[in-house]
Amino acid sequence: MENPKSEIRKIAIVGPESTGKSTMSAHLAEHYNTVWVPEFAREYCEKLTEPPTWQDEVNMFYGQLALENELSPKANKLLICDTTFITVKIWSDHTFGKSPQEVLDELPIHPYDLYLLLDIDLPWEEDPLRDFPHMREHFMDVWHRELQALNARYVVISGNGPERYDRAVAAIDEFLKF
Repeated sequence: MENPKSEIRKIAIVGPESTGKSTMSAHLAEHYNTVWVPEFAREYCEKLTEPPTWQDEVNMFYGQLALENELSPKANKLLICDTTFITVKIWSDHTFGKSPQEVLDELPIHPYDLYLLLDIDLPWEEDPLRDFPHMREHFMDVWHRELQALNARYVVISGNGPERYDRAVAAIDEFLKF
């Protein structure tokens, strides 16, 4: 049975590169018996032969929104989102010095109910789509600033293995009490 979109609570799993967002998203979706929205940009960038352009960033923004809209009706009360299009803003600001207007316009009207900001305390894992192992602290600070600018409800999740997952579940459970 599909739920009306208004009843769905959106949980965003965000953070710098190599913090376990996809693994955490899959774990949480299984734990809460729901679906999760994968990171659209990963599949998109795997097909690129050159670094992403401004238009690619705009395409990734629309792709992430479309994927979220497609999967939302299949959610069981919670929709777990492996990142959000805020990532497009962060990468665009870093790469181009500004963000697509579409992203800036949509940020305040497309909120998530809770953000879990995954800490950089996991070891860096090499991946052809990851670029900044030396800038993890910088991007962690950027994530804090972006979430604060949105007045977002967020919790930093740290720890390794089961401890990290347990902290994420506890943060969501605490949020769901209200």
